[in-house]
Amino acid sequence: MAVQRELLAPCGLYCGACAIRGAYLSDDPAFKEKVAAGYGVKVEDLRCEGCLSESPFLYCRTCAIKSCVKEKGYEGCFQCADFPCSLVEAFPFPAGKAVILAAVPEWKELGTEKWVEAQKKRYTCTQCGSPLFRGSKRCRKCKAEVAAG
Repeated sequence: MAVQRELLAPCGLYCGACAIRGAYLSDDPAFKEKVAAGYGVKVEDLRCEGCLSESPFLYCRTCAIKSCVKEKGYEGCFQCADFPCSLVEAFPFPAGKAVILAAVPEWKELGTEKWVEAQKKRYTCTQCGSPLFRGSKRCRKCKAEVAAG
């Protein structure tokens, strides 16, 4: 399996499950509006090709966690003995912080390829196979309820 490295947010928030990136790639104006409102940005600000791409979301451009990982020469927080650190503790979105605290130890345990496989499986609707976004309560396609996580 070829891992899309630009989707490997160092903090453990796998970009393949990000609503911002999903909205950016979507042709659904209502979905774009909902995501933009949720993050307090304009629809045109939803541009994102992944945390490690040349065009990350505007919040991710100045991420202290990403900067720290880069300075240490790591691929992600999973390689750091200081995890969870003050930067993770200060993460501005509580739901995102909860995902980070669960995802990073899993990434460390599984390794990158298996961790990405697990993320893709976790964020796929078990009813219809459509991609899900982190924090989804229902599948956008079939409306099935989604397990938390």
